[in-house]
Amino acid sequence: MQTNIKIGLTYTGSDEKHGYYLNWLKGNDDIEIIRLSAEDDNLQLVREVDAIVLSGGVDAHPQSYGSDNTSYPNAPAAFQKERDEFETATFLLAQQLHIPVLGVCRGMQLINCVLGGDLIQDIGDVANDNHRNEGEDKKHSVLILPGTLLGNITGLQVDNANSAHHQCVNHLGKGLLVNAQSEDGITEGIEWADKSEKPFLLGIQWHPERMFKLRLQTSTLSRNIREYFITAIQKSKATKIYGHH
Repeated sequence: MQTNIKIGLTYTGSDEKHGYYLNWLKGNDDIEIIRLSAEDDNLQLVREVDAIVLSGGVDAHPQSYGSDNTSYPNAPAAFQKERDEFETATFLLAQQLHIPVLGVCRGMQLINCVLGGDLIQDIGDVANDNHRNEGEDKKHSVLILPGTLLGNITGLQVDNANSAHHQCVNHLGKGLLVNAQSEDGITEGIEWADKSEKPFLLGIQWHPERMFKLRLQTSTLSRNIREYFITAIQKSKATKIYGHH
C-alpha cells in the first residue's frame, strides 16, 4: 500500500485550468494536491509536500531573465511579478529539500530563467501558427532526444502534444539539457544534464493536463509523464523515510 502523496501545485490563475491539473495529477490514486500561490502566501507549505508542479499561465516578467523590454509582440496586458517571485522561491526551496519538480509551459520557462537562462520573447508569426493558443490549443509532433530522461519516460522518438505558447527557451539555464524539440526547432523539454545526486526535474512546453481536449490523453507525453512522476515521488519519499538521501 503506497503512502499518501502530497503534491504542491502552483495556482495557474484560473479555477477551470487549475481543475485540469487536479484531475490529471490525482487520476485514481491517493494523492492530495496543495494549492500554492503568492495570494495564499503559503511558501512554507513547500516543506510539507512530496513534490512540486509549476503550472502554466501568464508570461514571466522580462526581469526574470534580465530584460527590461515589456512591449514585445503578444505580451500580456499585465505581468504578475509576485507570482514570478513566489514560484522562483518555490523552485529553489524544492531543490534545497531535494524533492521532484515538474514544470509545465510557463513553469518550464521560469525554471530555465531561475537557473540563469533566458527566453525568446515571441517566437514570431510563422511559429505562432504552430504553437500559440488562439482560442484552443494547437497540436504538433514533438521530437524526443534518445538517451534523455524524457526518452526513457516515453520510450519513443516522436509523439504528439498540444501547444499554447508564444515564447520559448533561448539560452539554457545552468546544468540543463534539451530533451525534446518541435519540428521547427523550438525547445519543448528540459531536464538536468547530470542527474546524479539530483532530484527528478522535468520541464515541458506542452500541457499534459489538458491533452484530453485534443483526444491526446493516451499520448506518452501525458500518460507516461504522469505515471513516471508519481513513481519518482514515491521513490523520493522512500529514500527520505529510510535516510538514503
